[in-house]
Amino acid sequence: MRKQTISFEFQVYESMAELGQEDQRLMQRAIKAREAAYAPYSSFLVGAAILLENGEVVIGNNQENASYPSGLCAERVALFYAGANYPGMVIKAIAITAMSENHLVDTPAAPCGNCRQAISEYEFRQKEPIPILMMGEKGEVIKCSSLADMLPLGFNNTYLKG
Repeated sequence: MRKQTISFEFQVYESMAELGQEDQRLMQRAIKAREAAYAPYSSFLVGAAILLENGEVVIGNNQENASYPSGLCAERVALFYAGANYPGMVIKAIAITAMSENHLVDTPAAPCGNCRQAISEYEFRQKEPIPILMMGEKGEVIKCSSLADMLPLGFNNTYLKG
């Protein structure tokens, strides 16, 4: 037997003001998307913005449903929109922001497991890392250089090939 450790580095910015201009603009688009989220059951609103290599920014927000499994997270709404409307286009970055109508969210909210797996699929397919920016309603912003850092030992299509 042997033991191994998996770890990764990420940047923590005190606020959006510390980000570069491109990252600030992307996060502003995610905030705008968050404002239109449909979250009548959880009151937890999430917005996502994806920067594509052609300069286009696509957005998504969480869309809840009374039948909970039928809803969809902001990250996957944006990701699947990008994949459907810009097939094969490289994703350069994703910004995610979350807030609650019931309390202040002042720490970054990371993608759920389903969203991590979906983003991982795109990262693996494009053979290029996807930086991820995360923040709450206000406060710190975390930036990871790749989804693979957040999902070590991830599942991909190499396991499905015969």
